[in-house]
Amino acid sequence: MTRPTRARIDIAAFVDNYRHAKALAAGARAVAVVKADAYGHGAVELSRALAGEADAFGVACLEEAMELRASGVANAIVLLEGVFTPDELVDVDREHMIQVVHADHQLQWLLDSRPQRPYRVWLKLDSGMHRLGFDRDGFRRAHAELAACAHVGEIVHMTHFARADETDIAYTQQQLSAFHDATRDLEHATSVANSPATLAWPATRSGWVRPGIMLYGASPLQQRQATDAALRPVMRLESAIIAMRTLAAGDAVGYGGRFVCEQATRIGVVAIGYGDGYPRHATDGTPVMVDGIRTRIVGRVSMDMLTVDLGPVPHARVGSLVELWGPHVSANEVARYADTIAYELFTGVTRRVPRVYAAQP
Repeated sequence: MTRPTRARIDIAAFVDNYRHAKALAAGARAVAVVKADAYGHGAVELSRALAGEADAFGVACLEEAMELRASGVANAIVLLEGVFTPDELVDVDREHMIQVVHADHQLQWLLDSRPQRPYRVWLKLDSGMHRLGFDRDGFRRAHAELAACAHVGEIVHMTHFARADETDIAYTQQQLSAFHDATRDLEHATSVANSPATLAWPATRSGWVRPGIMLYGASPLQQRQATDAALRPVMRLESAIIAMRTLAAGDAVGYGGRFVCEQATRIGVVAIGYGDGYPRHATDGTPVMVDGIRTRIVGRVSMDMLTVDLGPVPHARVGSLVELWGPHVSANEVARYADTIAYELFTGVTRRVPRVYAAQP
């Protein structure tokens, strides 16, 4: 690894964040959501590290689940979007996976199949997200059909919150009320809490919680709370200075000359760009750390490089360490400068960036 760009993954922080979710939802079980390659952090490595204590892992599709199984992960796995074709039910049965059922076609495939052992099913209600799930009447009908089916065992009722990150509005409570109405007198376990609900909505922390982004140390809440202060960043995206120059007042930096020096300015060139997943739309002023000192990006992000203001770091040299996000530069803050969210930053880190796994960064 001669190029200095890498993503250091703190496995201990990931495990601690899972334990924090479990502590918040005392008595509940927790699905560690590792879809999209664990939000770009490496699903196999992190799932293996948590396999001894995770109640289940959550993935988006069968391909992601089979990757975990092939790596030796034997924990329960929840297919959060269910199956996409009826023939996938063969693998679901053989690997004893948990399938979400959110639509009539999935329900019919399940009822028509003949598994070797009873299925574990999570039945999804659309309580207001209006993406996946049955409406109230459809949900109750689907529940009755599943409950009467001889090859269905465990049934869990679930829904998904659309605005749980907004703690000052009532929409989450409205969705929760709709869920309680739809499931009234149906005695089964429930799963409603995603990361923001786990952090900010205590009434949702029962049955199964589904922590996702919080496992990776980024808070999904629009207004910080005490519950997210304990989260530890898991990824530190880093690179190094590979060149320096001093520009005169009036000189422009990078493509399009977006940044123009107001005075003589020492510029550092960093070996990372949008080809590595750093957001091209990061604006001038986006924070970075150089040798432990906070400074800013200046000029457009290129495919393989970006440029930073070395004025605050007079001792910087070729080889100086640059943290793009991690323990000292919040991914959420970088995301705000790039008009995106931490989820996209993490999942956008490309394959040419080596992941380096350690108990400490």
